[in-house]
Amino acid sequence: MDRRMFSVTPRPCRGRRISFKLPRSNGMVNCVKKLMRREISAKRDRAFTSTNAHQRFRNMHLVEEYDAHDPKALASLELPFLKLRSKVMEIVAAQDILFSLTHSGVCTAFNRETKTMICLLNVGSDEVVRSMFYNKNNDSIITVSVNASDKFTTLRCRSTRTEYIKRGQPDAGFPLFESESLKYPGFVEFDDVNGKVLTYAAQDSIYKVFDLKNYTLLYTITEKNVQEIKISPGIMLLIFNRASSHVPLKILSIEDGTVLRDFNHLLHRNKKLDFIEQFNEKLLVKQENENLQIRDVQSFEQIEVSKSKFTTPSAFIFLYENQMFLTFKDGTVSVWNFHGELVTSFDDHLLWHPDCNTNNIYITSGQDLIFSYCKTNTDDIWMEKKVGSINISNILTGKCMAKITVDSAFRKDDDELSLGKRKRSSDLRSKCREALEDVTALFYDEYRNEIYSGNHHGMIHVWSN
Repeated sequence: MDRRMFSVTPRPCRGRRISFKLPRSNGMVNCVKKLMRREISAKRDRAFTSTNAHQRFRNMHLVEEYDAHDPKALASLELPFLKLRSKVMEIVAAQDILFSLTHSGVCTAFNRETKTMICLLNVGSDEVVRSMFYNKNNDSIITVSVNASDKFTTLRCRSTRTEYIKRGQPDAGFPLFESESLKYPGFVEFDDVNGKVLTYAAQDSIYKVFDLKNYTLLYTITEKNVQEIKISPGIMLLIFNRASSHVPLKILSIEDGTVLRDFNHLLHRNKKLDFIEQFNEKLLVKQENENLQIRDVQSFEQIEVSKSKFTTPSAFIFLYENQMFLTFKDGTVSVWNFHGELVTSFDDHLLWHPDCNTNNIYITSGQDLIFSYCKTNTDDIWMEKKVGSINISNILTGKCMAKITVDSAFRKDDDELSLGKRKRSSDLRSKCREALEDVTALFYDEYRNEIYSGNHHGMIHVWSN
């Protein structure tokens, strides 16, 4: 099942699985393969929110930019590739702090009030940060990193409260899971939905579940032949090595590890298994060139969706409260329900990155809007090849509610502009063009009503009205 899967509950607090991808030959460390999960809650004012979306986003323009590449700050780092300018891979906003992570592994904190860089979160001179996670339970940022001292083979987790980061003291945090051997191919997964942390020690083939609030060990899973674990609200799905005609499955309580279901799912012999996914009581199974099966694990009723109607996607996003899921394939996004029905197709919404890098997608906590970096419909050949747009679309209707483009992102004055003002307007247009060129990360701050985007130059841009 070599495919990218993102199970996401859309909320600013993101959870993810951090596993290994070894450094490239040139020393650059790829961003992690992650399981991204954002906790959501359905809002009763959905209709008002939808009609108000035009007003909230209609005047979005470029108001600020930050540079994740500061030669003075990077001077303390030992590894040469950390000092190179590289693209922004992740953005997280927490309180008044804006965090960014670049492709090279540099993690930076900026103060939104003072509009300045606070510090780097690379506390070691040879530390490469692989991913970051904001833990809302204790207002801290967790960094997951590897070090050159052991040839980048062991994941190290560190928790630092935002109050220390505001003071410029990233080294005031403390390490997590020191007793665990997170060497390749082990991993750690932060699950904000259930408030849990899952670790896997590959050497011993042991999974452990910790409390995300205080990092205490809750229980250990010592099952043999486990191929993968999927996490859903309240439960975990254990997928074991498949037999010729079936795959053994177990459903466990996320709270204490109690086995809730133990069963086999029948498979077509000699057919590749494209994916198995668990969503509450629904099990989604798809084999190569076969129909999608949606099975209720309580009643064991099963629905099949024709293979001509549902082709294997490159990624999913589960919407827990809406009982729906998004599929991504070849740059397009579709919304499905668990009756196997296509609910929505999006208008004017061709993703710039067809492989669905979820760092370029944000879904609001009300699960009504999706922010995406898309290709633009324009007659300008240069613009078409170089610059995209940030689209804000309604998930339930597929309609584009607002769009940030070069033309819309800077404020035009009337024809009576002085020459100086015209020049400044032209400069701003160039800035907007650069900001919307090859956007590599997106984040929406629902409290501030600000959109943050990062690009391949290592710049973070703030869009506001």
